[in-house]
Amino acid sequence: MPELPEVESLAGFLREHAVGRTVARVEVVAISALKTYDPPITALGGLTVTGVARHGKFLDLDVDGLHLVVHLARAGWLRWRDELPERPVRPGGRNPLAVRVHLADGSGFDLTEAGTKKGLAVYLVRDPADVPGVASLGPDPLDDAFTPAALGAILAGRRTQVKGVLRDQKIIAGIGKAYSDEVLHAARMSPFKIAASLTEDEVERLHAAIGSTLRAAVARAEGVAARDLKSEKKSGLRVHGRTGEKCPVCGDVIREVSFADSSLQYCPTCQTGGKPLADRRMSRLLK
Repeated sequence: MPELPEVESLAGFLREHAVGRTVARVEVVAISALKTYDPPITALGGLTVTGVARHGKFLDLDVDGLHLVVHLARAGWLRWRDELPERPVRPGGRNPLAVRVHLADGSGFDLTEAGTKKGLAVYLVRDPADVPGVASLGPDPLDDAFTPAALGAILAGRRTQVKGVLRDQKIIAGIGKAYSDEVLHAARMSPFKIAASLTEDEVERLHAAIGSTLRAAVARAEGVAARDLKSEKKSGLRVHGRTGEKCPVCGDVIREVSFADSSLQYCPTCQTGGKPLADRRMSRLLK
């Protein structure tokens, strides 16, 4: 799933390639991806892209005051093309294409989604806050207002695991499955530690890890073509998706905890005092 660093990079890519260009038309191939109908998607025709922003993991294209807001979900992606085919796309089959945005100079981009579980969401609204997921977002962790004190206030009183807090978009915006693993590894903290139990020093350590991890990922992705962002992200991860490999910090074997529809990766030596978390339901290592 694209997270804050990748969406920030996509926003930067579109600022360079799409801003100032006029929308010719938009093809909606997968009608289920389009979540709004007023204004109609056809209203974008003839308007100019004037800006691109990011709200958490939402991408926001300002098109002369209308906002094309995209959430790529688990398997969605944006693919830029310098030349788009003029022939209309035929829906159906296994075509991953969901939405195609044609620009007047012949360039444009495709919004695609692989797999059978469809979560890609496209909205056309007059205000980004009209998108429920944007309106409910927590603070952006790269905002100057996101200080150690602000993080401490967020964590105080929460009897939930810190991994879940980091992934909850209503609490902190932009961090998902992969970067929550990376942040907790950098903070040398168990993913199952209870948020409210963190000491002041641990809060400061976690805050520093959030900032350094996300900023490093944004820096690595800067200038990378949209088509290469997925592989760039994977190459920069130290623990997420690396079960069975050696931890780059201590050399211990990276382990995994599996859930019904998800998993997490961590280093026992760096994060849990050398004790493996064999199973979420059985583990009591968070005290």
